[in-house]
Amino acid sequence: MTSPALMTRSQQYFLAIAAAVVTANAYYIHPIIGEVADYFGVSEARIGLVPALNQLALALGILLLLPLGDRYSNRRLTIAFTVGQTVSLGVMTVAGTFGQFLAGSTALGFFTIAPYLLPAYASKRVAPERLGQVTALLTAGVILGILIARVGAGWIAEHYGWRLVYWIATGLMISVTIALPYLMEGGERERGKARYWSLVGSVFPLARQHRDVVLSGAIQALNFAQFIALWLALALYLTSPEVGYGTDTVGYLAAIAAVSIFSTPRLGRWADVVGARKARLVFAGIQLIGIALFYPLSGSLWGLIVPLVLVNLVGPGIDVTGRMTFLSLATDLRTRLTTIYIVLMFVGGGIGSITATAIYDTFGWGGVCLALVISSAVLTALAAYSFRKNR
Repeated sequence: MTSPALMTRSQQYFLAIAAAVVTANAYYIHPIIGEVADYFGVSEARIGLVPALNQLALALGILLLLPLGDRYSNRRLTIAFTVGQTVSLGVMTVAGTFGQFLAGSTALGFFTIAPYLLPAYASKRVAPERLGQVTALLTAGVILGILIARVGAGWIAEHYGWRLVYWIATGLMISVTIALPYLMEGGERERGKARYWSLVGSVFPLARQHRDVVLSGAIQALNFAQFIALWLALALYLTSPEVGYGTDTVGYLAAIAAVSIFSTPRLGRWADVVGARKARLVFAGIQLIGIALFYPLSGSLWGLIVPLVLVNLVGPGIDVTGRMTFLSLATDLRTRLTTIYIVLMFVGGGIGSITATAIYDTFGWGGVCLALVISSAVLTALAAYSFRKNR
């Protein structure tokens, strides 16, 4: 059977845009959560169910749906799950009650699988020497989606109301759903007749057989936990009575993440040259330096910019190089190996979100900074172990 045709550069860039659109959906709620709560007349505790259940449903969807990518074509599954996202987002857009809005958001999380199928699809349609570059391009698309969602949703809701945010989001999703069948070429062989639960259950033996994937997932779990913990604690610190900044200041600082949109593809190309594990070790070392600078430079906003730039430059690169360690393995395993990696990542994010506020409440900003330095040192040590083990 002939190999699938390689993607053109235009297709690669359009897939990155699609990755941005399908990823952004989970992040629109973050800056407008208070306005949505006021509209539906619910408490802050109840409105918190929206992002919480969305993330839990996302983790469940990854575990139950993503392994299907090793049986059915990534193209077919991506299109199907994108339709599910579009319908779910439409429910949120027209919801008349909080229950309907919550149900739509939860379903949206469950179907948000496309960002994790797209790298596996692309890995089968690029030359091996360009795997890192294309993986980084898709990662940059995800970063762009998160950035635009956070900045754009707050501005639109402030001037035109939160409903327009979701009308625009639904329109973007309809456009992506229509475009994907043309962007993603067919020709994949659908593999095997394995029963569904056998396919899902096969993830666990694969984790035992591919320990390096578990190690990469653990490294990314720490990386993602640090990202969540840093921004939660930084928001609490900057808006505290002692410091006195507003939430808009936190949003302006979050825009620094735009630097990674430009740096990540270049770092991916460099990783193609020097090797994924060596590049990851370098990125981890730079990130450790950046995190160590947060506490001594946190006395001013200008000082905070320095570690924020460093962390945002290399943080996504750790994720890209982590994926590179297994996306070059057998094509019939890649999606299930991605499942292991992503589930571990979200477990790390959950731990980071829980521990950050607890540490801040007890030990303050200094305690969080110390915890982040320890976590980053462990991440760097694991990256060094992986590099030495695979030399």
